[in-house]
Amino acid sequence: MDIDDMDIEEIEAAGQINPSDLGQNFLQSFCKKAATSFFDKYGLISHQLNSYNFFIEHGLQNVFDSFGEMLVEPSFDPTKKKENGWKYASVKFGQVTLEKPKFFSDDKELEFLPWHARLQNMTYSARIKVNVHVEVFTKTVVKSDKFKTGQDEYVEKKDLDVKKQDILIGSIPVMVKSILCKTSEKGKENCKKGDCAFDQGGYFVIKGAEKVFIAQEQMCTKRLWISNSPIHHGQFIVRLAENQKLEEYRRREKVLTVYFLSTEIPVWVLFFALGVSSDKEAMDLIAFDGDDASITNSLIASIHEADAVKEGFRHGNNALAFVEKQIKDTKFPPAESVDDILRLYLFPGLQSLKKKARFLGYMVKCLLSAYAGKRKCENRDSFRNKRMELAGELLEREIRVHLAHARRNMTKAMQKHLAGEGVLKPIEHYLDASIITNGLNRAFSTGQWSHPFRKMERVSGVVANLGRANPLQTLIDLRRTRQQVLYTGKVGDARYPHPSHWGRVCFLSTPDGENCGLVKNMSLLGLVSTQILEPVMEKFLDCGMEELMDDTSTPLCGKQKVLLNGDWVGLCSNPKSFVAELKSVRRQNDLLRQMEIKRDKDDNEVRIFTDAGRLLRPLLVVKNLHKLKQDKPTQYPFEHLLDQGILELIGIEEEEDCNTAWGIPYLLKEPNNYTHCELDLSFLLGVSCAIVPFANHDHGRRVLYQSQKHCQQAIGFSSTNPNIRCDTLSQQLFYPQKPLFKTLASECLKKEVLFNGQNAIVAVNVHLGYNQEDSIVMNKASLERGMFRSEQIRSYKSEVDSKDSEKRKKMDELVQFGKIHSKIGRVDSLDDDGFPYIGANLSTGDIVIGRCTESGADHSVKLKHTEKGFVQKVVLSSNDDGKNFAAVSLRQVRSPCLGDKFSSMHGQKGVLGYIEEQQNFPFTIQGIVPDIVINPHAFPSRQTPGQLLEAALSKGIACPIQKKEGSSAAYTKVTRHATPFSTPSISEITEQLHRAGFSRWGNERVYNGRSGEMMRSLIFMGPTFYQRLVHMSEDKVKFRNTGPVHPLTRQPVADRKRFGGIKFGEMERDCLIAHGASANLHERLFTLSDSSQMHICRKCKTYANVIERTPSSGRKIRGPYCRVCESPDHVVRVYVPYGAKLLCQELFSMGITLNFDTKLC
Repeated sequence: MDIDDMDIEEIEAAGQINPSDLGQNFLQSFCKKAATSFFDKYGLISHQLNSYNFFIEHGLQNVFDSFGEMLVEPSFDPTKKKENGWKYASVKFGQVTLEKPKFFSDDKELEFLPWHARLQNMTYSARIKVNVHVEVFTKTVVKSDKFKTGQDEYVEKKDLDVKKQDILIGSIPVMVKSILCKTSEKGKENCKKGDCAFDQGGYFVIKGAEKVFIAQEQMCTKRLWISNSPIHHGQFIVRLAENQKLEEYRRREKVLTVYFLSTEIPVWVLFFALGVSSDKEAMDLIAFDGDDASITNSLIASIHEADAVKEGFRHGNNALAFVEKQIKDTKFPPAESVDDILRLYLFPGLQSLKKKARFLGYMVKCLLSAYAGKRKCENRDSFRNKRMELAGELLEREIRVHLAHARRNMTKAMQKHLAGEGVLKPIEHYLDASIITNGLNRAFSTGQWSHPFRKMERVSGVVANLGRANPLQTLIDLRRTRQQVLYTGKVGDARYPHPSHWGRVCFLSTPDGENCGLVKNMSLLGLVSTQILEPVMEKFLDCGMEELMDDTSTPLCGKQKVLLNGDWVGLCSNPKSFVAELKSVRRQNDLLRQMEIKRDKDDNEVRIFTDAGRLLRPLLVVKNLHKLKQDKPTQYPFEHLLDQGILELIGIEEEEDCNTAWGIPYLLKEPNNYTHCELDLSFLLGVSCAIVPFANHDHGRRVLYQSQKHCQQAIGFSSTNPNIRCDTLSQQLFYPQKPLFKTLASECLKKEVLFNGQNAIVAVNVHLGYNQEDSIVMNKASLERGMFRSEQIRSYKSEVDSKDSEKRKKMDELVQFGKIHSKIGRVDSLDDDGFPYIGANLSTGDIVIGRCTESGADHSVKLKHTEKGFVQKVVLSSNDDGKNFAAVSLRQVRSPCLGDKFSSMHGQKGVLGYIEEQQNFPFTIQGIVPDIVINPHAFPSRQTPGQLLEAALSKGIACPIQKKEGSSAAYTKVTRHATPFSTPSISEITEQLHRAGFSRWGNERVYNGRSGEMMRSLIFMGPTFYQRLVHMSEDKVKFRNTGPVHPLTRQPVADRKRFGGIKFGEMERDCLIAHGASANLHERLFTLSDSSQMHICRKCKTYANVIERTPSSGRKIRGPYCRVCESPDHVVRVYVPYGAKLLCQELFSMGITLNFDTKLC
C-alpha cells in the first residue's frame, strides 16, 4: 500500500469542512480504505498473538518475581543436629530467558519449525532458563547491649555458601507466528519451506496436534462490584445484611460487615484500624447524600455492633489488635504481620492506610447508594464488567500452579541434604524441569485448565483442536469466545444478546444447543486490549488532576473522583475539561491509544482503564473529518489515522458517552447530532456472517446455520502444504471458485479463501418429484466435468519402540515395522519394510502398516470395514520420545453421489436426490442448462429471499453489458456488492438484468429437454454460490445381514467400521407394527440379531439342560433332560432371543427360577 502522510500545514489550511461537503461516495470510499488499513495492521488474530507476546516479554518474568525468596528450613531432627547448628537455605529466582525452539539429534542442533513438530508428533516449544540465587547459612542468637540496640539479643546470619547459576526449569509451548517462532522472522521464504500461504498463526502444536485458546469471558476484578446477590470469590467484600446475632423479639437492622481474608470484621472497627480518629471522620469519609432513615439506622446499628464486638476499639491500637486477632484465628492465616497484611492484601493499588480508609468509605457509600436506589447494581452480563482471558492470562495461571508444585518438591528434597553433614548438590538436582513441561503439555492435551479462583479445580473448554476443514473454519476457531458457567441449565440472561455486544461480538454467530449464547464469536473490528505499562500518573496531573490527599480529614469539596483500573488515584474539579484534555493526549501518544476514559455524570466520577482484556473497536471521529481532503487521493496507514484523530479506539464504557451514527448515510442526514460514526454496519457481524450476501434479507436462523454450521463444514482448500501434513482426515475441493458477488468484508480482508464452493447455475423448479423436501437434482454432465469433485485423504499412524529404548524388553518382544504373512489381513501391497508402495490400491481387509516381532506376533494395522483408497504418501520419522512412527495417507476421489449434502450461502441445505442426464433438463433459448434444480417450496417458509437476490445479482454480473454509443459510464457500471445492511436495491438489480438483456425479474423462457416443446411457465434461473459439505452418503451408508456379535449377549456390535448392526429402536419397531410388517419385524429383531434355542420341560415348566447321562439300558447318551422331573419325556425345544436365555441363566445363579408356558405350533 502506498503511504502518503498529510502535512500539518495542509490540515490547518483545510479548515473546518462539513461532512456533507466531502460527499457520501468519498466518505464511503475512505471507510473502506480505513477498514483495509485496520486489517493490514491488526489482522484477524492479533488478540491471540499480542497476548502471548506480552506474556513472553513481561508476564513470565512477573510470575517468577511474584514468588519472592523461599526459605528452606531443616527438618529439625534432633538425632542429626551437629555442633555448628542447623543449616538453612534460601532460593530466589532472578532473570528469566527464553531460547528459540530447537531440536537436538545426535548432539546436533537442528532448525525447528512448526511443520517439523506437526509432522513428527512433537511439541513446538522453547526452553525456559532462570537465574537462581541459592544461599546456605546458619542462624545464631547473639546477645547485645540493650541500651545501644534496644534489644537484648538478635539473630545473626552466617553465610556458608552462595551460588548463582542459570538452570533449565522447563519448556513452554510456542505460539506459531509469535515473537518466539522462527516463522515470524522470515517473509515469503516460509511458503517455500513448507508453511501454508494462508496460515496466520495464533495456535500451538502439541504432540503433533494443533491447539488453540478459546478466549474466556471472566468477571472483571479491577473494579468496584455492587451486587444484590452474594459474591463468593471476592478478596474484599463489604456486605449490608441483617444482624443475625440479635434476639428474635428485637427488630433486626441491616449492618455493614467486611469480609476480608476469610474473616468477618465490623466496618467501623476497620475504619479505626486504618487510622480514622473519630466517628464523625468516618461519616465524612462515607459522605452519603440524603436523609434516608433506613440508611441512618443501618449506620447507627453498624456502630453499635462494632461496640458490641470490641469494646474500646476507638482507643489506641485496639482496633488494629482486633483485626490482627481475627486474621490470625483463621484456618490458614498469612505469615506476615498485620501492618504488612493491610499493605499487601487490602487495596494493594493504594499505598498509605489513609488512602485505603478513603477508598473503604467510597465503597460503603456506593453500597448504601445502591441500597437506597440511587445507584444501579452491576450487570454481570455486560461486557463493561468482563475481561477476555487469552493466552497471556491463561498461561500465567497454569505456570504459576506448576511452578508452586516444583518449589514444594524442591523444598522437600533440599531438607534431606541440609540435615547433619550433608552438602547441597547443584540446584538442578532439586528443581525438576519436567513438572512445568509435562504439566503444560497435559493441560493442552486434555483441555483441563486451572480454575481462575478455586484451587485444586480445573475447568474444561479452554483449549480446543483447531479446525482445518477450510481457512474460514480456522479463523472462526481463533476468534471464538466462551463464558464459563457452572450449570448450563440455569444461567439467567447470559444467553441473551446484550447492548454491550454491539460492534464487539457477533449477534448471530452462536451454536445451537446447550452452548447457545455462551459461546460467541468476535465481530470483525473487535480488538482485545493489552496492558499499558507506561506510567500515566504524570500525564493525569498535567491534564488537570489533583493527587488524592494522604489524610482522612480533608473534605473533597464537591470534586469528582478519578479511578484508574478501579483504584482511587486523584480528584478533578472540572471533569469535562480533564476528560477532553486526556482524550487529546491519547490521540497524540502511541502507547496510550488503548486507554479507555469514561466520565460518569450520575456517579460523579471519571473511570480510566489501561488493563488487558477489554474489547475495543475503531470509530470515525466526526469533528476531525475536516482533516480529510477530497482532492488528494491518498491511502492512509491505520497509525496515521489514529495520529490525526480521524479514527479512535473506543471501549465499551466510553461508547456510552458517544452518539454514534450507523453509517455515512445516517451521518450526512444529521451531521450535528453525532460525535462518532461506524465504518460500516456489516462490520458489526463476525467473519462468517459478514461474507453472507444479502444477509439482512434472510431470516436470522438461516444466517446462523450458514455462519455456524455450513461454512465450517464446506469443503474447500484447507492449506497450500498438504504434502507435508498428515492430518487424520482432510478434504479438498478440486476446483474451488470465488463467488461473482462481493461483500465489503471480503474485499477489505483481501481473502478469497474465505469462500469454499462453486458457482452453479441454479433453477427454481419442480423436476419429476425428485427434489421435494429440500432434495436437489444435479446435472450429470456437470458432475462429469468436475463440478463439486473433491478428494478425501485419511492418514493411519502407528509407532514402534526404538531399539535403544529405555524399556528393556526382550529382543523378540520389540515391535518393529516389517512384512509378515498375516492371518488378520492381506499383505499383497506391502513392501519388505512393512509399508505399501505409492499408488497401491488398498481396500477393506488389507494391511496398511505391517508391524511384527521377531517371535512372529502380528501387530499390523488393518483397514476396517468401508475404508479404502490409493496410497498418497508414506512418512517415516521419530519423535522426541525416542519412538519411531509411520504415517500412511490414503486418497479417495469423491464425486457427488446420491445422498451427499449441499448448501447455499443462505442456510438452504439439501441432499442430492437425483442425477439427471443433461439432455433431459429444460434449456433456455441461449442453450443454458441448469446445474442444480431446487424446489420453489424451499423459500416461503424458510424466509430466505436473499438467495433469489443473489442469483439475480450474479446473473447481471456474469453477463457483460454491451456499451452503447453515447451511453455514460454509469450505464455500464456493474453492481457487484451484496454487503449486509447496505445491499443494492431491488430496482438496481432489476435494471442491471434488463440492461444485460434479461427479464427484469430473472425469469427465463425454457424448452422441455425431453420433447423440445416450449414450457408455459417461466423458470427463475441464475448463478448461485453453492457449497459441498463434508456429510457424504459414502461415509454414512450402513448395511448388514449377519456379522460380528458381542461375545456375552451375542447381539450385533454397534460400530459401523466393525461391520456392526443398525440400531433398531422402539420407534422404528412401532413403525413396522403400524405397517403390519410382522415378518420383517421378526426377521430384524430376532433372526438377524440373536436367534437362539433352549429346552423347556412342559410338565414342570422349567429350563431343561443338555447333559450326558446313562439310562437303564447302560449306554451313554447326550440330550435334553429335566432334572426336576428326572425325565426327558416332556422336554421341547423353543426358539428365543439369546438375551432372554442369558437373563434366565443369570437369575438362576441368584436363586430365582422362571416358569415358561409353551404352546405347540
